Amino acid sequence: MPNFLRAPTGAQITLVKIIVFALCLLPAANLALGWQHDALGANPIETITRASGEWTLRFLLITLTVTPLRRYTGLHWLLRLRRMLGLFAFAYAFGHLLTYIWLDQFFDWMAIALDILDRPFITVGFSAFVLLIPLAATSNSFAIRRLGGRRWQALHRSSYAIAVLGVVHFWWLVKADVFDPFIYALILAVLLGLRAWWRELERRRQLSTPPPAKHLKQPVIRIVPK
Repeated sequence: MPNFLRAPTGAQITLVKIIVFALCLLPAANLALGWQHDALGANPIETITRASGEWTLRFLLITLTVTPLRRYTGLHWLLRLRRMLGLFAFAYAFGHLLTYIWLDQFFDWMAIALDILDRPFITVGFSAFVLLIPLAATSNSFAIRRLGGRRWQALHRSSYAIAVLGVVHFWWLVKADVFDPFIYALILAVLLGLRAWWRELERRRQLSTPPPAKHLKQPVIRIVPK
C-alpha cells in the first residue's frame, strides 16, 4: 500500500476532506440545477423528496462503513472523515424534511401532525430525524469533552437504530417495488452483523483472559468496539 495512503500528512488529509466535501455536495447541486432548469420530471417535488431521502440513507450507511474500512485496511485516518459524513447525513435529512414541510405541505402544521400520527412510514421517518438531532449537535470536540468518551459513544450508537428506521421508512414508502430498500437493508445487515461479530469476539477474548490478581486495585475496563 502506498505510504501516502497508510500514513498521509496533515495537508494530504485536508485535501481529501475538501474532495470528499465537494463530492458530498454534488447530489444537492444536481437537484438545485435540475430545479432551476425544470429538469426534474413531471413531479419535481417528489423527485427532490425521494432523492434527498435516499441520499440521507446512503450517507448513514457510508458513515457506518468507515469503521469496518478502517479496521480491515489499517487506514486509521479514515475516522477523521466520519464526522463530516455523519453531518452530511443530517443535512440531507433536514433537506428531506424541509421539502416535505415546505414544498409538499406548505407549512400546514395540522396536516403535518396528522400525517406523522396516521401514516406509519412518516412516523418512522420523523422519529429517525429526531434521533439524528442530538448526534448532529454533539458532533464536535466540545461535546465529547463535556459528555465524556463513554457517554458520547453510547449516544452515537443510536446511529444503528436510525439507519434501521431509515430503511423501514423507505421500505414502507415504496410498498411494492422494494428492490432498492432491500439492497439498503442488506448492506445495513452486513454492517450491523460485523459489529455484532466483533462484540462477540471481544466477549470471548475477555472470558478467556484470566481474572486480575486480588492485590490489583485497578478495575479491568471492558472495551466494546464502536
